[in-house]
Amino acid sequence: MSSSSIGFGCAMAVSIVSSLAALAHPTSCFSIPRRPSCDRRRPWQHRSSSSPSSSGPYTNSGRRRPLAAVGGGSTLAATTASPPPTSPLGDEKRLKRLAQIANDALDAHGSDVLRTFDARVGVVASNDNDDDDDDFQKGYLRLGLIAAESFRKDDQLVAALPYYDTDGSGLALAPHLATKVVYRDVLPEGYDGWTGDAGLLAMLLLNEMARSNVDAAGGDAEPRGIDLPKRKDGPKAMMGAWVSTLPSPDEMAAMHPLMWGEDDQETLQSSSTKKIYRLLDDVDDDSSWLDERLWSEDRERFPETVRIRVGDDEVEERPCFSPAGFRYAVSLVRSRSSFVDGSSRLLPYLDYANHDDYDSYELVGGGIGTLWGSAKGALLKSGKALNVGDEVRISYGPKGPADYLLDHGFVPPMCRMISEGGRKGGGGGSAVAAELSFEVSEADRFRDDKLDVLEYETYDLAPMEPLQTFDVAGGPGSTGEPDPAMMQFLRLAHLGGKDAFLLESIFRKEIWGFMSEPVSEDNERGAVGAVIEACRSALGEMDEVAAVVALDASEKGRLCSMVGQSERDALERTLAYVRQEAEALDLKEYYQVRRLKSLGLDSDWTPEDDVGFGGTRVPGGADYDW
Repeated sequence: MSSSSIGFGCAMAVSIVSSLAALAHPTSCFSIPRRPSCDRRRPWQHRSSSSPSSSGPYTNSGRRRPLAAVGGGSTLAATTASPPPTSPLGDEKRLKRLAQIANDALDAHGSDVLRTFDARVGVVASNDNDDDDDDFQKGYLRLGLIAAESFRKDDQLVAALPYYDTDGSGLALAPHLATKVVYRDVLPEGYDGWTGDAGLLAMLLLNEMARSNVDAAGGDAEPRGIDLPKRKDGPKAMMGAWVSTLPSPDEMAAMHPLMWGEDDQETLQSSSTKKIYRLLDDVDDDSSWLDERLWSEDRERFPETVRIRVGDDEVEERPCFSPAGFRYAVSLVRSRSSFVDGSSRLLPYLDYANHDDYDSYELVGGGIGTLWGSAKGALLKSGKALNVGDEVRISYGPKGPADYLLDHGFVPPMCRMISEGGRKGGGGGSAVAAELSFEVSEADRFRDDKLDVLEYETYDLAPMEPLQTFDVAGGPGSTGEPDPAMMQFLRLAHLGGKDAFLLESIFRKEIWGFMSEPVSEDNERGAVGAVIEACRSALGEMDEVAAVVALDASEKGRLCSMVGQSERDALERTLAYVRQEAEALDLKEYYQVRRLKSLGLDSDWTPEDDVGFGGTRVPGGADYDW
């Protein structure tokens, strides 16, 4: 039944009056970098007017240019030059030396610091006899964990790392340690950067690099950074060894999109709806603010470069408290951190474990026995039976190809089943997702009312912002049905005309719930049409670069192609679904119908429905003597 054919009674005939004055919404910049209360995506208008991306949402026509000379060796030459590597990750001799540094620290202090660590750090090389010869990403393998004893079955504890969240005196690094311990007296109160937890972990990592600084000959140098958290000799030695084994900027330039060259980043920007420029601008905005207001004020404490010992007589210079160093640190954090016990964490030594799609578990939190009882920490468990010498692998979690690439720098086989048409054989792949962004228009006459609804009537712990980004799913078994939260947001964003009475204060506590179901045919047409247009636009942008990417035989070009193909699947499934929805708008039940049903006014009147005192009222049958 069409809503236009249903009339309201007097009680429902509410005329649309002028909206009540909306509460003021701050639009000025924050004095310090801050994230919005909702983690989906921050509003563009909160960027500083001096920010390079203040013009609005990211499009290919307004490309930002990444910082030059990060990695690649052009500005960060090692103190002891090494011969040109035969692979992006250097020669095997160097990797063996780094593995030995980690193992020496484990031998000396591992039993005291880690409690349980039944593995060794080793060089992981691709198997020349592997049938999957075309998997070029195996060349990115570097160090890994090797079982030091046999595990007869899965779910056996291999390694454990206590958190020591209160003071950070162990090895684990968590975001709150940056603001409450290390930088407590340096950062302004309430600091909350655009890069969020990844940025806070990056700041902790830069501080650990500065504390590991040595002189040009590899000897002890004047300490740099902030001498926090306080650690005993064992954890301090193990942290220094771990820092020494981290990939260099040159290695990360081969492994992580944040460190790629600008041409490759531009290709990825056009190949995916998960925009790398958005992430790059977050990094650059935070690093610019920190460099101007913090690091440049005290270069003795916050040096632009540090020297890291990578062998008995080998020292490498690496960027530190600088925009280049911050981007380098963020790339390390995104590739190595794990989300455990409600927080992103850097977990040294456990983070050597590489990813496996099958027969593996994610890191989990749990109790760890210590000399003083039990402490909370991260647990690494075997995903299958292992013999001594087998590699111990974990799962990095359920993600789509773009998320894996932007986080870890590779696209695993499970994701490539989709992008390569199931060629990897057997079984279904993981769910893949593309991103679609929508915003309450600044030209909307009811914008202030809608912002009030989003801020105060959506989710108490994470109120929604006027610009939201949602995932649309693809992959095996996906129907293409949009996220209900996305449709709920779009119905509110397109609310207007005869439906605007729902924005009146009398409905303020209920309106967000109303948006979870179709409001009116016109409103639903607007919401569905917005999804159709967004899918078409994203697919059109991918089409523009598809031919170029297809001809790009480079490794990074092939990665971009994998991501683009998988996201295309998600967008096409979503587009097909919403097109069907658009053709069936007249079959949906809208707000007016639901409201009449709740009042019992949804059926035709019959004499039997209206029984008075002692008889039945018949229309026109009254005998009144006026």
